[in-house]
This record gives sequence, structure tokens and C-alpha cells, in this order.
Amino acid sequence: MTEKKNRPEKQGGMWSKPVSRRDLLKMAGVGGAGLLLGGLGTGGLLGAKGLLQENKASAQSGDIVDFYGSHQAGITTPSQDFICFASFDVTTKDASDVRELFKKWTEAAAAITSGELIGTANDNGNLPPSDTGEAAGLNPSRITITFGVGPSFFDDRFGLASKRPAGFEPLPHFNGDALREEWNGGDLGVQVCANDMQVAFHAIRNLARIARGKAVLRWTQEGFQRTSGSDEAGATPRNLMGFKDGTGNPDIRDEQTMNEVVWAQSGDGASWMAGGSYMVVRRIRIRVEVWDRSTLKDQEGTFGRHRDSGAPIGSRGEFDKVDLNAKDEKGKPAIPMDSHVRLARGDGSLRILRRSYSYSSGLDKTTGQLDAGLLFISYQRDIAKQFIPLQRKLATDRLNEYILHHGSAVFACFPGVRKGGYIGETLL
Repeated sequence: MTEKKNRPEKQGGMWSKPVSRRDLLKMAGVGGAGLLLGGLGTGGLLGAKGLLQENKASAQSGDIVDFYGSHQAGITTPSQDFICFASFDVTTKDASDVRELFKKWTEAAAAITSGELIGTANDNGNLPPSDTGEAAGLNPSRITITFGVGPSFFDDRFGLASKRPAGFEPLPHFNGDALREEWNGGDLGVQVCANDMQVAFHAIRNLARIARGKAVLRWTQEGFQRTSGSDEAGATPRNLMGFKDGTGNPDIRDEQTMNEVVWAQSGDGASWMAGGSYMVVRRIRIRVEVWDRSTLKDQEGTFGRHRDSGAPIGSRGEFDKVDLNAKDEKGKPAIPMDSHVRLARGDGSLRILRRSYSYSSGLDKTTGQLDAGLLFISYQRDIAKQFIPLQRKLATDRLNEYILHHGSAVFACFPGVRKGGYIGETLL
């Protein structure tokens, strides 16, 4: 439910004028947060925010990505600036508790993505607020919240073993894996993306709070990329190795391609997943200190692309065709045989939709090196037929010299939610 209690009575003057959340932010910026709070009080601020909601959709539609639809948002939605990812373990053994959790998460997610406070107890001095409040006054920042369940969700706890999609298993061991238990698996996966980190964190924090008694956090990871403010042209983001990441993605505007590559279909075996997608998450540590000592020629040979333009070696443009038959002046393959682009691209028959972010988690005290890398996320229609064979092709990837896979998880992301429905209702 949205925050509607204790609104000021509509009056003339400023109270009759629609005010957006951005306006509220500006008010805080111009007059100072203290002045705003001093004039309205905390309850007044939240109450005023409730008043603001009436006009938010029309006034700030560009900041809102609709939570409801045939597919979950956050999959083919153009990537936002930041990510907060969370994996949960379910602690209850009662399926009805999980169903109730999904309903409450749906209600909260719909409110958050609309820029509203969660619940109705945000101005009662005798109760803990139903929303933690740190996103009050901030616009929705195109936040999306995407939910999925892991293979362990289909064990004997909830009677869902027969609904487990064929082949939906934890990923097998790959060359370069150095997995750590603290970054693996989970019963539930929640991907939150937004153009404001505080807005994204607010979502994860409140979903974890709502889950108390039913699920607990297993691991989390925050991530970032260049912001829309620093690159208004929206060029392909660069990873922490300095190279463009995602050049080969399929066109998210092409519905037929998305149906072929990303969206599970009703005839794929698990009918409850029709319209959903399978997510792979890999926490990939980059040995940045080693990478930084390699020459530009070595770096470009590792990726098979020019660092500056992103073009395949021997070409000029980022999106030029990757010519695997091209030769250099010595008659050798222009794009090295063990380069990442050659192995990953191959004949083009294995496609996935990448949605990755860089991460930096400070210093690894055991090595004295930066714990930084890539939170790799991909969506595909079938992990066994797309991601696994693609990853196996990368066993001889020269890039493996510079990276270690520390985390791994897979999630079946539900189809979209209709208004009045809840996430996972086709399953549970």
C-alpha cells in the first residue's frame, strides 16, 4: 500500500500546486534539509511526500520503469548506473509463508519502483516506520527489481520438485573457477538496478527487512558502471580492464531475437517460466595489479579488440564484423586464436544477453591487493544450451590469466507480474 495517511488538507497557494519528488529534493537543496524538516517535521515531510505521489507518474515518467508487465523489468531494460544484488536463503519450510513473502515483496517493489514509501506506518510515533526512509525525497531513478529462484528452491521443502525445469542445476566447474562459499548459490535472487545507489540500497534493505522470519541474506554485491551523467551518449560501458563490455549483445529492441535468446517459452518444458528468463551470476575477480603491468599490445591481444575504439583487431569501428579469417602482415590470424572475442563469438550461434557491472570491495587483506572485478550477469532462455557451452569454449581464453571466478549462482527469474498478482504466482 502507498503512503496516504496524514496528508495536509489541500489548500490554496503552494499546497494546491503539484510538487514532484524532484521538487522536494530541490526544496531541500535550496532551503536546506534542516529548514525543510523544521518547517514540516519528519511526519510532515513524509506526509507531504504522500501528497506528492498524486502527480509523480505524469511529472516524472522518465524516472519510473513500470514494475508490472508481461516480463519482469531489469532484464531487457537499458542498464542503469548501479546495481545491488542480493541472494537469500529461505528459512521457513512452509510454502504458504513463502507465498506470503512473495506477495509482500510484490507490494513493496511496486511502491519502491513508483517512488512511494512502503506501507502505511510511516508517521506513527508509536511504531517502527514501515519504510526505512533513506529514499524519501529522491526520485525513483529508473529503479528495477527482478526476482528469481535458485535450484535449491526445488528441494523437498515446498513440494515443488516436479516443477523444477529440466537441467536447472548449479553450474558445473569451469576452468578458472576458484569459487568461495560466501559468494555462491541461494534460494532466492534479487537484482536491483537504479541510477542512484542509495535508492538501490534502500530496496534491498527493505526487502531483507520484510523477509525476516522467512528468509535471510546469504550474500550481496554492489556494482557500478559509468553513469549516464558522465556519458550522456550512452556508449558501451568499459570494464575495469579498460575495454568495452557488452558490444556483442543482441538488440534488446528486437522482440523476435529476445524470444529466441532471452525469454523462456511455453513449449520449453516448464510452463510456469513462460515469459521469464534464466539468470547467471558470476563474481569475477580481476587481478588488476597484474593486468596493469601488461603491455597495451598484450591487452588488446587478450581481448582481440582495440582498447580505444572497441573495434575488432584490424578494424576501425566497435560494431564492425569480427572477421576471424583476417590475417596480419605476417600471415597469422589478426585476432589471436586464444583471444576472448574469438572464443566467445565463434560462429555466433551461442548468444546471451549480458548485463554486467564492475565492482570494488576494497582491499583483500590476505593478498594486499584490490578486491575488484566484474559482477557478470547474463540472461538466457536456456542455461544448459547457451551459457554452459559458451563458458566451456572459454577454457583456453587468454583472459583467464588475469581473472578468477569467486562466485557463481543461477536463478530462474519469473515471468512478469500483472496488477493484482504477485511474483512467482505461476509457480507457487
